[in-house]
Amino acid sequence: MQVHPVQLVRVPSRNNQKVNANKLEKRLLRETGKAIADYNMIEDGDHVMVCLSGGKDSYALLDLLLILRERAPIHFDITAVNLDQKQPGFPEDVLPNYLRARQIPFHIEEQDTYSIVKRVIPEGKTTCSLCSRLRRGVLYRVASEIKATKIALGHHRDDILATFFLNLFFAARLKSMPPKLVSDNGLHTVIRPLAYVREDDLITYSQIREFPIIPCNLCGSQDNLKRQEVLRMIRQWEKESPQRVWNAFHALGHVVPSHLMDADLFDFKSLKPTGDAFPDGDTAFDEPEFP
Repeated sequence: MQVHPVQLVRVPSRNNQKVNANKLEKRLLRETGKAIADYNMIEDGDHVMVCLSGGKDSYALLDLLLILRERAPIHFDITAVNLDQKQPGFPEDVLPNYLRARQIPFHIEEQDTYSIVKRVIPEGKTTCSLCSRLRRGVLYRVASEIKATKIALGHHRDDILATFFLNLFFAARLKSMPPKLVSDNGLHTVIRPLAYVREDDLITYSQIREFPIIPCNLCGSQDNLKRQEVLRMIRQWEKESPQRVWNAFHALGHVVPSHLMDADLFDFKSLKPTGDAFPDGDTAFDEPEFP
């Protein structure tokens, strides 16, 4: 009788799991802190309104900002704000219980935008655009009422990239989500402190921290969205070549207007030789040495 050797499966020890969790937290804090510093997102004396949806991204954003606040050389206040859109089955007690347990100041705003979206948008059509506009209007009003100086959203690196590719493929525009912007009404500063953070890291972090996730049964339940299609493409790239994804992301911050085609962004009509060397001239077309 042939005896097969026993294969031992190495199970990560609790110590190793703790070390990995600590490394992840440090990386997320470093990336979030860098984004805040690079774009001057939070200043001394700010009152930051963190929009908390009940999803992994907004939970992680709130968690990381609370840690950074304890370590920052400046003082800023944080208020968590949730918009209860009256979606059927929404567990109204989850967020208040979580926030009270952590002694985090919060405000729950009740506004039945769900019924409006379902009434206006035909069945099977994308609800994201209208839902976002309605939600944005309510949150801007709340920000004014609680005197918030910054509105923090939980969009991450992959959201920013997905928005870029959506505009590129389906709207013929070079446009994405900026890490910092002024609201449409000109009254608020909107920030995205997770701009440098990978979605996979947020998924792992939320599992480690055991956030009480509340699934979305409106926008988040639509699996035929173009955004989901683009995110699947990014995830596939991440598996094949993570550097490709980072290169695409970093390209958003290294724009050369003279070598695109936007005549409003660069004055092509008046462009003439001056006799002086022009570093961004035709040598820019030479093929770079890709790593």
